[in-house]
Amino acid sequence: MTTQFSGKPSSGTVRTDVRIPPLAGTIFSICLLAAVLGAVAMDGKLTDAIIAGWVTIWMLIGIFILFSLKVASQWEKAVVLRLGKFQRLAGPGPFWIIPLVDTVPTWIDHRVMVTPFAAQKTLTKDTVPVDVDAVLFWVVWDAEKAALEVENYRIAVDWAAQTALRDIIGRMMLADILVGRSVIDKELQQVIDERTTPWGVTVQSVEIRDIVIPQDLEDAMSRQAQAERERQARVILGESEKQIAASFAEASQAYADNPTALHLRAMNMLFEGLKEKGALVIVPSSAVDTMNLGGLSGIVSMAQQNAPKGK
Repeated sequence: MTTQFSGKPSSGTVRTDVRIPPLAGTIFSICLLAAVLGAVAMDGKLTDAIIAGWVTIWMLIGIFILFSLKVASQWEKAVVLRLGKFQRLAGPGPFWIIPLVDTVPTWIDHRVMVTPFAAQKTLTKDTVPVDVDAVLFWVVWDAEKAALEVENYRIAVDWAAQTALRDIIGRMMLADILVGRSVIDKELQQVIDERTTPWGVTVQSVEIRDIVIPQDLEDAMSRQAQAERERQARVILGESEKQIAASFAEASQAYADNPTALHLRAMNMLFEGLKEKGALVIVPSSAVDTMNLGGLSGIVSMAQQNAPKGK
């Protein structure tokens, strides 16, 4: 059985068993049938007192089994009280109680429970209202404590989860909440588990599903993030320019004492530029004379004219 809470805990109590187990109902039907068939078979052969006694005995047996035989499912434990005092835990499987003396007021489910809960419009440490949705996974490890130590352990667990979530949100900054979901999950699990352990309940895990902040604040944070990315891009560009300038300075020192290497580098750059179709390169006239660029340009032009068409 899984009970879900959303926002405000719902009212209600732990399930009490007023059902008749199918096995007990079947046995009662068999006893009733035996009483009727026996009465019909003995009619006219035995006295009415004997027939009435036969029917009464079978009816009493059937009624006793009907109210005494209980069946607990594999995941359940039945809390048996005798004259109002705790007697034992019964189940899983069939078990017997004494009618009118024993009662089964509560059946404890030992499966993992899933409880959604939320903290709506809760102020953070920096006074920002947020809505936080979370899911609680918990299980009853001691059915006796869950039945006797708290009136309704399901509602108690949900209230404990909500109050713990609100308390943690109120002690954290919004930025820490947005980036530290795993931290909140662990702290919530620890706080809730400390509160529910005396009730025989242990918390397996807590998971934050969603954190909703005001729309205007969300837009402002988006603009801030965009501005931060632009700032980082400009910083990276500046660092790149510094590295390029340092490389040029190092190259200039290498070319300072070797003019031939500088000329060869310049000729290579011009040659690469002239290879591009429609490229226009403007250089000082002194460079043309010192590096014999006129002859080089003619060679490139002749190579382009003599090149096969279509290439």
